[in-house]
Amino acid sequence: MENVDIIQKSIDYIEENLKAELTVEELAKNSGFSLFHYYRIFQTESGMPVMQYILLRKLKNAIYEISCGKKAIDVALDYGFETYAGFFKAFKREFGTSPTQYLKKHTVNKPHKIILKQGEYIMISHKKIRKILTNWNLANVDIIDIYHEGNGFKLENVWYINGNLVLKVYKNLYRLKNDIKISKSLLKAGFESPTPMKTYDGHDYVIDDDIYFYLTNRIKGERVKSSACYKDDFEIKMQHLGAAIGKLHLALNKFDEEVLLNEPNLYETIKDWAIPEIKKYMDLPDSFYENYLKNFEGLYPDLPRHAIHRDPNPSNIIMKDGKIVGFIDFELSEKNVRIFDPCYASTAILSESFDENDFNKLQKWIAIYMDIIDGYDSICKLSHKEKQAIPFVIFAIQMICVAYFSNIEKYAKLAEVNKKILRWLYDNKDLLNIIR
Repeated sequence: MENVDIIQKSIDYIEENLKAELTVEELAKNSGFSLFHYYRIFQTESGMPVMQYILLRKLKNAIYEISCGKKAIDVALDYGFETYAGFFKAFKREFGTSPTQYLKKHTVNKPHKIILKQGEYIMISHKKIRKILTNWNLANVDIIDIYHEGNGFKLENVWYINGNLVLKVYKNLYRLKNDIKISKSLLKAGFESPTPMKTYDGHDYVIDDDIYFYLTNRIKGERVKSSACYKDDFEIKMQHLGAAIGKLHLALNKFDEEVLLNEPNLYETIKDWAIPEIKKYMDLPDSFYENYLKNFEGLYPDLPRHAIHRDPNPSNIIMKDGKIVGFIDFELSEKNVRIFDPCYASTAILSESFDENDFNKLQKWIAIYMDIIDGYDSICKLSHKEKQAIPFVIFAIQMICVAYFSNIEKYAKLAEVNKKILRWLYDNKDLLNIIR
């Protein structure tokens, strides 16, 4: 059995016994490791020491129960803290604020089950972050957790530092180096982009326990909100958004050969993985899948592809003084069909604002979708086959979302929303046609 599987069993046991007294000796014995070896393997696989992990899980579950209306003192005692004062100190030491202030600032979701093999995220404590930041001669810093605006989940690999800096962690050095290359190239192209802050000894990043820490400036401006995309003169705003993605692509295409990015085959991803998964959870007609694959297969080989952002949802687009000035978060960048990005921006707006009973809003989204494509076309001239393929890419993105979210407990609610969106897109597929 692999180490990751053994530690996963240990994590599952911890989760089931958070309100009991847990010892490292017991956990090591159950996993078949010596105490010393268990300490090392647990930190390697989870990203933090075992007792720090247990404390963090206790704190996260406790604050969730308090948010649900349970008495704080009762919850603290349930999770093994001898007094509320002890819980208070531990919570403030970890999150930098009191439980009461934390609840005022954040919507607290039920802590999801940790599955080590799902994704590349790792758990990093604030204590660890403070230690790492000494490499930049930073002390007594304000560490601010970042939450996804659309679903409320805390981002596990990025934090604001003192409000004007951003710390990110990576497990993949190639991904980090590509991000640095992308950021520097975007600066040359006239975009505002995060740039690495040099450590006190002149390095772009810090390595600790095979984890890479990267500190950058924070782009001045505000993240675009999906709700704002429907307001006022949204047609012009969405055309500008599409044009901004087009300008981003012109910049990315210039250094396409300089970056080492994955090159997935979107058609094969849908045929071999997404559709078989979706059939487990939805009852769309087989004729839909058959017609989809037949038509998309004929279009796919002729679609231009190069380096793309891959995740241009509104929260990754920065505006200042009413203008789009930059893009952030290129962790998912890959070489793919270029129309993926404007299509993804469209579906991201839909997914973060979807209401199947709001007919007017859904009709407005169709206009938003068309405007984004028009804006993109004004910068990156679309071929006839690309215009034909755009509805297929919209469906591809939505099918990937359903297939992915449906297999992860943490995203159960997102899975249900995205199933409804896919159903709505299927029922209104004729409205997606760019060529009228």
